[in-house]
Amino acid sequence: MTRIYVDLPLTSGQDCELPAVAAHHVRDVLRLTKDAELVLFDGRGGEYHARLCSVGRAGVRAEVGARHEPSRESPLAVTLVQSISRGERMDYTLQKAVELGVRDIVPVVSVRTVVKLDAAREAKRLEHWRGIVRHAAEQSGRTHLPSIAPVVPLGAWLAERGALTAYLLDPLASRRLATEPAPDNGVAILAGPEGGFDPDERQRMLDAGVVPVRLGPRILRTETAALCALAVMQARWGDV
Repeated sequence: MTRIYVDLPLTSGQDCELPAVAAHHVRDVLRLTKDAELVLFDGRGGEYHARLCSVGRAGVRAEVGARHEPSRESPLAVTLVQSISRGERMDYTLQKAVELGVRDIVPVVSVRTVVKLDAAREAKRLEHWRGIVRHAAEQSGRTHLPSIAPVVPLGAWLAERGALTAYLLDPLASRRLATEPAPDNGVAILAGPEGGFDPDERQRMLDAGVVPVRLGPRILRTETAALCALAVMQARWGDV
Protein backbone atom coordinates (compact mmCIF):
# COMPACT_ATOMS: atom_id res chain seq x y z
CA MET A 1 0.00 0.00 0.00
CA THR A 2 1.21 3.53 -0.78
CA ARG A 3 3.06 5.12 2.17
CA ILE A 4 3.22 8.90 2.52
CA TYR A 5 5.21 10.98 4.99
CA VAL A 6 3.22 13.81 6.55
CA ASP A 7 5.14 16.55 8.33
CA LEU A 8 2.59 17.09 11.10
CA PRO A 9 1.33 15.06 14.08
CA LEU A 10 -1.29 12.47 13.13
CA THR A 11 -4.20 11.32 15.30
CA SER A 12 -6.57 8.40 14.69
CA GLY A 13 -10.13 9.42 13.95
CA GLN A 14 -9.31 12.89 12.66
CA ASP A 15 -9.10 14.28 9.15
CA CYS A 16 -5.88 15.95 8.09
CA GLU A 17 -4.96 18.28 5.25
CA LEU A 18 -1.90 16.83 3.54
CA PRO A 19 1.02 19.29 3.28
CA ALA A 20 1.76 20.66 -0.19
CA VAL A 21 4.57 18.21 -1.03
CA ALA A 22 2.55 15.16 0.05
CA ALA A 23 -0.60 16.46 -1.67
CA HIS A 24 1.28 16.98 -4.95
CA HIS A 25 2.70 13.45 -4.80
CA VAL A 26 -0.69 11.87 -4.06
CA ARG A 27 -2.69 13.93 -6.58
CA ASP A 28 -0.27 14.61 -9.47
CA VAL A 29 2.28 11.79 -9.33
CA LEU A 30 0.36 8.80 -8.01
CA ARG A 31 -2.98 10.14 -9.33
CA LEU A 32 -4.91 8.74 -6.42
CA THR A 33 -8.58 9.64 -6.20
CA LYS A 34 -11.21 9.97 -3.48
CA ASP A 35 -11.64 6.86 -1.29
CA ALA A 36 -8.20 5.51 -2.18
CA GLU A 37 -6.52 3.81 0.78
CA LEU A 38 -2.97 4.55 1.86
CA VAL A 39 -0.64 4.57 4.86
CA LEU A 40 0.46 7.81 6.52
CA PHE A 41 3.35 8.29 8.94
CA ASP A 42 4.68 11.37 10.65
CA GLY A 43 8.22 10.18 11.34
CA ARG A 44 7.65 10.00 15.10
CA GLY A 45 7.02 6.25 15.25
CA GLY A 46 4.05 4.19 14.15
CA GLU A 47 1.91 4.54 11.03
CA TYR A 48 -1.77 5.00 10.24
CA HIS A 49 -4.12 3.45 7.74
CA ALA A 50 -5.94 6.27 5.98
CA ARG A 51 -8.51 6.97 3.28
CA LEU A 52 -8.61 9.98 0.98
CA CYS A 53 -11.82 11.90 1.58
CA SER A 54 -11.18 14.70 -0.94
CA VAL A 55 -8.69 15.25 -3.76
CA GLY A 56 -8.58 18.51 -5.67
CA ARG A 57 -6.54 21.53 -6.65
CA ALA A 58 -7.59 23.23 -3.44
CA GLY A 59 -5.98 20.46 -1.42
CA VAL A 60 -5.98 16.80 -0.42
CA ARG A 61 -7.61 15.59 2.80
CA ALA A 62 -7.36 12.17 4.40
CA GLU A 63 -9.35 10.44 7.10
CA VAL A 64 -6.81 9.02 9.57
CA GLY A 65 -7.61 5.52 10.77
CA ALA A 66 -6.05 3.05 13.18
CA ARG A 67 -2.47 3.42 14.36
CA HIS A 68 -0.10 0.48 13.97
CA GLU A 69 3.36 -0.10 15.43
CA PRO A 70 5.34 -2.23 12.98
CA SER A 71 8.82 -3.24 14.12
CA ARG A 72 11.02 -1.81 11.36
CA GLU A 73 13.47 0.46 13.22
CA SER A 74 16.90 -0.90 14.04
CA PRO A 75 17.93 -1.14 17.71
CA LEU A 76 21.34 0.16 16.62
CA ALA A 77 21.67 3.96 16.68
CA VAL A 78 24.02 4.78 13.81
CA THR A 79 25.15 8.26 12.79
CA LEU A 80 26.65 8.53 9.31
CA VAL A 81 29.22 11.32 9.07
CA GLN A 82 29.60 11.59 5.30
CA SER A 83 32.00 13.93 3.56
CA ILE A 84 29.98 15.50 0.76
CA SER A 85 30.37 13.77 -2.59
CA ARG A 86 29.26 14.89 -6.02
CA GLY A 87 25.69 14.80 -7.33
CA GLU A 88 24.18 11.36 -7.64
CA ARG A 89 26.87 9.75 -5.50
CA MET A 90 25.67 11.64 -2.44
CA ASP A 91 22.03 11.00 -3.30
CA TYR A 92 22.70 7.26 -3.63
CA THR A 93 24.55 7.13 -0.31
CA LEU A 94 21.73 8.89 1.54
CA GLN A 95 18.98 6.80 -0.04
CA LYS A 96 20.60 3.46 0.71
CA ALA A 97 21.73 4.52 4.19
CA VAL A 98 18.08 5.16 5.07
CA GLU A 99 17.14 1.73 3.73
CA LEU A 100 19.89 0.20 5.88
CA GLY A 101 18.51 1.80 9.05
CA VAL A 102 20.74 4.82 9.68
CA ARG A 103 19.32 7.07 12.40
CA ASP A 104 21.16 10.37 11.82
CA ILE A 105 23.16 11.82 8.93
CA VAL A 106 25.76 14.59 9.18
CA PRO A 107 27.15 15.95 5.88
CA VAL A 108 30.64 17.33 6.48
CA VAL A 109 33.17 19.34 4.53
CA SER A 110 36.74 18.02 4.60
CA VAL A 111 39.98 19.17 2.95
CA ARG A 112 39.50 17.06 -0.18
CA THR A 113 35.78 17.66 -0.56
CA VAL A 114 35.27 18.51 -4.24
CA VAL A 115 31.79 20.04 -3.87
CA LYS A 116 31.91 23.72 -2.91
CA LEU A 117 28.68 25.22 -1.62
CA ASP A 118 27.85 28.83 -0.88
CA ALA A 119 25.03 29.57 1.55
CA ALA A 120 22.31 29.55 -1.11
CA ARG A 121 23.48 26.34 -2.77
CA GLU A 122 23.95 24.68 0.60
CA ALA A 123 20.36 25.44 1.62
CA LYS A 124 19.06 24.15 -1.71
CA ARG A 125 21.17 20.99 -1.53
CA LEU A 126 20.09 20.31 2.05
CA GLU A 127 16.43 20.56 1.07
CA HIS A 128 17.11 18.15 -1.81
CA TRP A 129 18.84 15.68 0.51
CA ARG A 130 15.95 15.82 2.96
CA GLY A 131 13.63 14.92 0.11
CA ILE A 132 15.85 11.92 -0.70
CA VAL A 133 15.66 10.81 2.94
CA ARG A 134 11.89 11.32 3.07
CA HIS A 135 11.21 9.26 -0.06
CA ALA A 136 13.59 6.49 1.05
CA ALA A 137 11.77 6.30 4.40
CA GLU A 138 8.42 6.06 2.60
CA GLN A 139 9.65 3.27 0.33
CA SER A 140 11.48 1.22 2.94
CA GLY A 141 8.74 1.23 5.59
CA ARG A 142 10.59 3.37 8.14
CA THR A 143 8.40 4.79 10.90
CA HIS A 144 11.00 7.24 12.20
CA LEU A 145 12.40 9.77 9.76
CA PRO A 146 16.21 9.89 9.94
CA SER A 147 17.55 13.35 10.68
CA ILE A 148 19.95 15.12 8.33
CA ALA A 149 21.93 17.92 9.92
CA PRO A 150 23.14 21.13 8.28
CA VAL A 151 26.55 20.89 6.63
CA VAL A 152 29.43 21.39 9.09
CA PRO A 153 33.24 21.26 8.86
CA LEU A 154 34.68 17.91 9.91
CA GLY A 155 36.55 19.55 12.80
CA ALA A 156 33.34 21.02 14.20
CA TRP A 157 31.70 17.59 14.30
CA LEU A 158 34.74 16.06 16.01
CA ALA A 159 34.59 18.73 18.71
CA GLU A 160 30.93 17.99 19.49
CA ARG A 161 30.53 14.24 18.92
CA GLY A 162 30.00 13.44 22.59
CA ALA A 163 30.01 9.82 23.78
CA LEU A 164 29.49 8.17 20.40
CA THR A 165 31.79 5.29 19.52
CA ALA A 166 33.25 6.53 16.22
CA TYR A 167 34.88 4.53 13.44
CA LEU A 168 36.92 5.95 10.58
CA LEU A 169 36.58 3.89 7.40
CA ASP A 170 40.22 3.47 6.40
CA PRO A 171 41.47 0.87 3.89
CA LEU A 172 44.93 0.98 5.53
CA ALA A 173 43.71 0.28 9.08
CA SER A 174 44.89 -2.85 10.88
CA ARG A 175 41.57 -3.46 12.66
CA ARG A 176 38.52 -4.89 10.90
CA LEU A 177 35.04 -3.52 11.50
CA ALA A 178 33.65 -7.06 11.33
CA THR A 179 35.58 -8.07 14.45
CA GLU A 180 34.89 -5.01 16.61
CA PRO A 181 32.86 -5.55 19.82
CA ALA A 182 29.30 -4.29 20.01
CA PRO A 183 29.18 -0.65 21.15
CA ASP A 184 27.66 0.25 24.52
CA ASN A 185 25.98 3.36 23.09
CA GLY A 186 25.40 4.99 19.73
CA VAL A 187 27.97 4.52 16.99
CA ALA A 188 29.20 6.83 14.23
CA ILE A 189 30.97 5.99 11.00
CA LEU A 190 33.10 8.56 9.18
CA ALA A 191 33.34 8.19 5.40
CA GLY A 192 35.69 10.38 3.38
CA PRO A 193 35.20 12.16 0.05
CA GLU A 194 36.30 10.87 -3.35
CA GLY A 195 39.98 11.44 -2.56
CA GLY A 196 39.82 10.22 1.02
CA PHE A 197 40.62 12.18 4.15
CA ASP A 198 43.75 14.32 4.30
CA PRO A 199 46.61 12.90 6.50
CA ASP A 200 46.28 15.82 8.93
CA GLU A 201 42.53 15.20 9.22
CA ARG A 202 43.18 11.54 9.86
CA GLN A 203 45.57 12.43 12.68
CA ARG A 204 43.05 14.82 14.21
CA MET A 205 40.47 12.04 14.16
CA LEU A 206 42.88 9.64 15.86
CA ASP A 207 43.68 12.28 18.48
CA ALA A 208 39.93 12.66 19.09
CA GLY A 209 39.56 8.94 19.79
CA VAL A 210 38.11 7.87 16.43
CA VAL A 211 39.03 4.24 15.67
CA PRO A 212 40.26 3.44 12.13
CA VAL A 213 38.81 0.22 10.70
CA ARG A 214 38.94 -1.47 7.32
CA LEU A 215 36.15 -3.26 5.48
CA GLY A 216 38.24 -5.71 3.49
CA PRO A 217 41.18 -5.96 1.09
CA ARG A 218 39.68 -3.75 -1.62
CA ILE A 219 39.45 0.04 -1.75
CA LEU A 220 35.81 1.11 -1.89
CA ARG A 221 34.35 4.25 -3.44
CA THR A 222 32.92 6.89 -1.14
CA GLU A 223 29.33 5.92 -2.02
CA THR A 224 30.10 2.24 -1.32
CA ALA A 225 32.16 2.42 1.87
CA ALA A 226 29.50 3.82 4.20
CA LEU A 227 26.85 1.41 2.91
CA CYS A 228 29.15 -1.59 3.32
CA ALA A 229 29.89 -0.48 6.90
CA LEU A 230 26.20 -0.07 7.67
CA ALA A 231 25.46 -3.56 6.33
CA VAL A 232 28.25 -5.08 8.45
CA MET A 233 27.08 -3.32 11.62
CA GLN A 234 23.42 -4.17 11.10
CA ALA A 235 24.31 -7.82 10.47
CA ARG A 236 26.50 -8.03 13.61
CA TRP A 237 24.78 -5.71 16.08
CA GLY A 238 21.46 -4.68 14.52
CA ASP A 239 18.50 -6.41 12.89
CA VAL A 240 19.73 -7.70 9.51
